[in-house]
Amino acid sequence: QVHLVESGGGSVEPGGSLTLSCVASGLFDNNCCMAWFRQAPGKEREGVASTHLLGTTRYLNSVLGRFTVSADKDKSTVYLQMNLLKPDDTAIYYCAARLGVCAGLRQSDFAFWGQGTQVTVSS
Repeated sequence: QVHLVESGGGSVEPGGSLTLSCVASGLFDNNCCMAWFRQAPGKEREGVASTHLLGTTRYLNSVLGRFTVSADKDKSTVYLQMNLLKPDDTAIYYCAARLGVCAGLRQSDFAFWGQGTQVTVSS
């Protein structure tokens, strides 16, 4: 059984940083795509970043240069380092996973989901 558990959310002022973690069990191997999505109040869930455990990454344009996705296979954990945070980054952030390549950042591409962690950016 696959379980994804996120942590690291919280409140931060604009310009600040947070690092989210997602521990995966029952799934982690080299042919696995891990991703972060977010959903702001009143908006649809959107893909933020993805990484295949063999190294390829992809980002939402609005987070390029500010967010970095990475994975530690030994710890079965994927991270999202978020810098220069803006109020528009406020959302619930979800970890997601699928077997195989990272085909895209659509919700329908991912079979497994965590429960989410809240990120709030405000002054």
